[in-house]
Amino acid sequence: MNSDLNGRVALVTGSVQGIGLAIAKSLAEQGARIALHGLADAAKIAEVAKVMKDAGASDVCFFEGDMRDPDAIEALIDAVEIWGPLDVLVNNAGIQKSVSLQDLTQDIWDAIIAVNLSGALHTMRHAMPRMAERGYGRVINIASVHGLVASKDKAPYVAAKFGLVGLSKVAALEYAHVGSRETGGVTVNCICPGWTDTPLIEPQIIARSEMFGGDYDAGKADLVAEKQPSKRTADPSEIGALAVWLCAPIAHNVTGTSIPIDGGWTAQ
Repeated sequence: MNSDLNGRVALVTGSVQGIGLAIAKSLAEQGARIALHGLADAAKIAEVAKVMKDAGASDVCFFEGDMRDPDAIEALIDAVEIWGPLDVLVNNAGIQKSVSLQDLTQDIWDAIIAVNLSGALHTMRHAMPRMAERGYGRVINIASVHGLVASKDKAPYVAAKFGLVGLSKVAALEYAHVGSRETGGVTVNCICPGWTDTPLIEPQIIARSEMFGGDYDAGKADLVAEKQPSKRTADPSEIGALAVWLCAPIAHNVTGTSIPIDGGWTAQ
């Protein structure tokens, strides 16, 4: 597949681990210049930068930016634009906490909404006008099956991800007219993973394994089977492969969509 990413600049927020790392690596394999971002010390940044270089990235740079702070996000996008220009924005940074409505605190709500929803809004509103000027841009928002269906004890996370799906549809409509088949246009789409092998689900697996005498594998199997008919987790690289396809010229008319990778979870 011709992804036409060689030399293009891709910012992946939260790209030092998990799904974000896998997406950044997949883009690097296509020759993109990778703007890394996330919570990491110097050793971790160097380790991830080497992964990107080894995968084929034409250049790598790490950028700081607190996704809870609109001013910091504006500075982040400006910095990447100077290094760039920015062609591909992947809003992946996210946090989660399982808590009932009864036990939900204002601080938990505010933190999850800020990182998972408002952070994406601010990156988009600063990046997309400049993408439009150039006639090409790809915004890929990593939502979740919880942007399509709900689960108990996840009110702030579900609210944020439903909001992200809605925000993406609005942005897709507002920018659908930009560019052309030749330039590639500006598109906005969501990827909605189900259970995926990342550190984010570790606390839930450990909690479930207590039902099986601490058996980690049994706890994981039971957790996945409860929602995901395939009974298989996704590998983060599979999400990376879809992100690469969404960046390709052939995907110029794919915008405003929310694509599940969920083993049939949302088909039920």
